[in-house]
Amino acid sequence: MTVAVPAPAALSDLLAALSRPTALTELAVAAAMLLCAWALVRAVGRQHLHATSVWFGDHVIDGVLFPLLALVLAVVARHVLQALGVPLAVFRVVVPVLVSLALVRLTARVLTAAFPNHRWVVAVERSLSWLVWGGVVLWLSGLMPAVLAEMDGVRWKIGASTLSLRNLVEGGITAAIVMVLALWVSAAIERKLLLGPVEDLSLRKIAANLVRAALLFIGLIIALSAAGIDLTALSVFGGAFGVGLGLGLQKLAANYVSGFVILAERSLRIGDTVKVDGFEGRITDITTRYTIVRALNGREAIVPNEMLISQRVENASLADSRLLVTTTVQVAYGTDLAVLMPALALVVQAVPRVVAEPAAAVQLASFAADGLELMILFWIVDPQNGTSGVRSEVNLAIWGELQRLGVEVPFPQRVVRQVVPAT
Repeated sequence: MTVAVPAPAALSDLLAALSRPTALTELAVAAAMLLCAWALVRAVGRQHLHATSVWFGDHVIDGVLFPLLALVLAVVARHVLQALGVPLAVFRVVVPVLVSLALVRLTARVLTAAFPNHRWVVAVERSLSWLVWGGVVLWLSGLMPAVLAEMDGVRWKIGASTLSLRNLVEGGITAAIVMVLALWVSAAIERKLLLGPVEDLSLRKIAANLVRAALLFIGLIIALSAAGIDLTALSVFGGAFGVGLGLGLQKLAANYVSGFVILAERSLRIGDTVKVDGFEGRITDITTRYTIVRALNGREAIVPNEMLISQRVENASLADSRLLVTTTVQVAYGTDLAVLMPALALVVQAVPRVVAEPAAAVQLASFAADGLELMILFWIVDPQNGTSGVRSEVNLAIWGELQRLGVEVPFPQRVVRQVVPAT
């Protein structure tokens, strides 16, 4: 014998309303409304087809604008249908679904824009989607009041205040929305600052970091208040955090402070060619905690900012982008250096990347065992492109000039003396 379990009253009313003939009219209006929203977003977002944004996403309609515009049209259509006396059924489902879709899209796009290439963003997006769509099912089925009542019955006594599970969940949702909005605003401001007219990218970077930190701090305060946490308790937390900072988090704090110091004093800038801890490359990004140095071979080094403050760093382009490069060559004894040295300086000066001022020079470095050692000195203004390529071009030019002049490049010579024993 099977016992039929009655459905909730709200769900029964919804199913009964969906079975009416007027539901087809609502369905047609909803389809027209969605098609109109798609056409408008498609027309507005044509210029954003190749640019990822929060409003338009990757494919124009997977951003935030499409569900928001569809929601506005749905609210207008619902009021029109109510004014005409049409009983609502489909729009009782459409409006909550569009609200949930807008919330999911907003969170997903903002997290992707604020934290690109992070795997945990996908996990957060999926978890939020399950939570939001579960709430929609509870709302449509009429089970939401019963669930909220049960959650309200679970309470904890924390000091002089009492918190319920419902307070925590509602506060957590509100805090999440506030933090997402803060991230959205900070990401938009950061993008505007980095694309602004200021020539110094480091100044724009420090302004963007300060704006993001300030907005996140304000969002955190609002989120804690929305979650029902007494902000006066933060004084105790601040003392505990200060002790932990002095003991275990001092390295992390030093990196953050060093990052702002580097950006403020501009001793290291994005685009500079540096050498730190034996690694040489070009600075591609300076964050609040670390600096990324990219070598010419494609390898990237993540250098903590504290190391850039406490250790010696060679900056090839701090005050002057010109860099001295040297190479050596040996010629045989007896070579006419008065003729050879000016000739080598001229051919080196003709290499494309070698600058005219200061001019290339050739010096007699030492009297080696096998020949005269000449040092060739020349300057370049693009150290970010590396020195191995230009040194190779200079060596090829020197070799060609030595062959043209018939100058001998000596081989190592050794004298072997053989002592024949007397018989």
